[in-house]
Amino acid sequence: MTPTVPARLQGITKRFGTVEALRGAELVVRAGEVHGVLGENGAGKSTLLNILAGMLLPDAGTVKVDGRVRVLRRPRDAWRAGVGMVHQHFTLVPALSVLENLALGLRSAAGGLRLPYAELERRVEALSAGTGLAVPLDATVEQLGVGARQRVEVLKALLREPRILVLDEPTAVLAPSEVQTLFALLRGLADQGRAVVLVAHKLDEVLDVADRVTVLRRGRTVLEAARSDVDLPGLIRAMVGSDEADPVAIGAFHGAETPVAPTGGEPVASLAGVRVRDGRGAWALDGATLDVRRGEVVGVAGVEGNGQHELALVLSGRVAPGEGSARVPGDVGFIPQDRTVEGLVGDFDLTANVALALHREGAYASGPGGLLVRWGALRRRTGELLEKFDVLASGPGVRAGTLSGGNQQRLVVARELEMARDLLVAENPTRGLDVGAASFVHDELRRLTRRDPCPGVVLLSTDLDEVLALSHRIFVMVRGRLTPVPEGARSREGVGALMLAAAHGRHG
Repeated sequence: MTPTVPARLQGITKRFGTVEALRGAELVVRAGEVHGVLGENGAGKSTLLNILAGMLLPDAGTVKVDGRVRVLRRPRDAWRAGVGMVHQHFTLVPALSVLENLALGLRSAAGGLRLPYAELERRVEALSAGTGLAVPLDATVEQLGVGARQRVEVLKALLREPRILVLDEPTAVLAPSEVQTLFALLRGLADQGRAVVLVAHKLDEVLDVADRVTVLRRGRTVLEAARSDVDLPGLIRAMVGSDEADPVAIGAFHGAETPVAPTGGEPVASLAGVRVRDGRGAWALDGATLDVRRGEVVGVAGVEGNGQHELALVLSGRVAPGEGSARVPGDVGFIPQDRTVEGLVGDFDLTANVALALHREGAYASGPGGLLVRWGALRRRTGELLEKFDVLASGPGVRAGTLSGGNQQRLVVARELEMARDLLVAENPTRGLDVGAASFVHDELRRLTRRDPCPGVVLLSTDLDEVLALSHRIFVMVRGRLTPVPEGARSREGVGALMLAAAHGRHG
């Protein structure tokens, strides 16, 4: 039986100033299927799905829902048509509790004035039990890590029971076990007859769960096929025009030899018994001891929310230890876990965002005490970084908020590599990046440790393959504690066993 088509987008064109994000793109969404949407950063994936979700109006083309042409002027129009979306960038209110955020979503969907707390708690408990997407309802969103915030976003969408569920990069901040739980949930929704549209950059994830795939390239639809008719090399060719890709970036990493560690590198940072409290007063970082030397990559693996972010903040000099001691250098590059909150100012142009880190550098500062900024030099350097890191932008003067998520990440990486003379702290540096961009970042991290003089690198990542492939030494982090990984345990299985042991209190 041929699946029904609850949504069809035809000939969609969308411009942002002089940038043409979509050029006649097509998307056919079928009921009872999980539909994977792929493409490089800036290919138009998020723009196309934002049009389906009522976030943007197309400049040309038609949107059909249930066979009728619809003009979705706002998200509420899309919700009423049965379309729900989980966005790549969080849409939560940080100062409100999880329960209040979920209640606001239900009120908006129903058009009512009261917040249905009692009914909501019952529904959330049932949904969490069935999906494994558990979150602390009484915690404020600002107290949560990015993984927990992503779970709240997914729950908020599912509570509205959409017939068409669109998810833009939902796995970027989830642990592997959470990814599998989410995919089982999506598979179940499709089996119920709903349509699920999934954007992801890990190609193995899409191939594992999707019934059908669409590939966008430079704003055009270049491939639409059943999952059974495509393979990994074919998808890579459609996305990037080449068969070459970093196996870590595409999710096809199956282990490798340990990178050769440098010898004789001087220590650039050290922690001794460092403890840091989280927003609720608990020890998020509990007795961390670590030395980092020039030329080495120290990998820290773990499920998000176990203290990695606090460790990154201490190593980058953003947070002082509550207990213990920390010696960190002055020239530190910091790639944060959330580029939109900690990495960029969306309303600033690209030059101003680069200036946030480089304005005190000798080449860009003048006057008494270096208080004056040489904006011309910064604009030129920003233009050079855009070209070197292949950031898709019309120039240094455009607002950072107009860039796609992947291009924002490229800009942050480019800027922080400039700063990393002594130490680079990279927190999920390839999160949200496509195959080509992730491969580029991996190559830059390797190149960074070979330059003269070279910094030390601390790579904190929820992507275990990334940690295994790039790191000279590896630690696992569980409940705020660092545990070194012996050479004989350098594998997915070995690291997983250490994480399990640490979670049950068997450290050392």
